[in-house]
Amino acid sequence: APIAEGTEFADLQGGLEERFGEGDPRSVRTVGPIIGAELIRSSAILIVIGELFILAYLWIRFGFRFGTAAIVSLLHDVILVVGVFAILGYFFFLEFDALFVTAMLTIIGFSVHDTIVVFDRIRENRVRHAGEPFGAIVNHSILQTVGRSLITSLTVVVTLGALLLLGPPTIRTFALALLLGVISG
Repeated sequence: APIAEGTEFADLQGGLEERFGEGDPRSVRTVGPIIGAELIRSSAILIVIGELFILAYLWIRFGFRFGTAAIVSLLHDVILVVGVFAILGYFFFLEFDALFVTAMLTIIGFSVHDTIVVFDRIRENRVRHAGEPFGAIVNHSILQTVGRSLITSLTVVVTLGALLLLGPPTIRTFALALLLGVISG
């Protein structure tokens, strides 16, 4: 549970300094509302810039329709994780921090990788199965890549589950955000 009053934090910090000596002032992990608002604003800008560069790459590589579809799937993953964290923050005092931003960028990268694999397969199958309806080509492509995607995601989910349950408390937020992103992706 978060420390409710600043005096409790000061008393705790004083007791720790008495026992172990003065610590590094940069190691305190709480931030005020102004810095927190700046972190959220900077994080949103960073995520938008990352998605714009990904969009530009996908437009160049696959065309406008595929690039736009990939960004919609990325936004789905990002919005789902942010929404779950907002709910968890309200009920369980889970906070957005720098590791959360790192997790969001990792989720975006993971999702783009999976999308690019499917898009490459669609492009290959359009040449191999020329004359077939586009829907059938997309269906073949997804069926050809779904096994690989599920095995990769399941491996990551098991690892993140272990980190969430057995890892140090400092990375649990990171592991939870990644876990939610991989499952939603």
